[in-house]
Amino acid sequence: MRQVQAIWPDQKYENWRLYCFADQASAQAFLDHFAGVMFDPRRDRENGKARGVWRRSGEYKRILDLGPMSVPEILRT
Repeated sequence: MRQVQAIWPDQKYENWRLYCFADQASAQAFLDHFAGVMFDPRRDRENGKARGVWRRSGEYKRILDLGPMSVPEILRT
């Protein structure tokens, strides 16, 4: 597991955990269970140049539910 800071074009950011897998099948099984987001170092880290930063595209949206995990109701506001 590794940490990475995800940054969106509007300068909002979050710290994310990266889970690394030896093969695509293991990564896909994890995605199917937790509904995660695929991270590609060449695409998402500016060809590997930016260490610890994940340049996200699109609009920032807070993740409240991710597979069987979720943010408790009291922390959602």
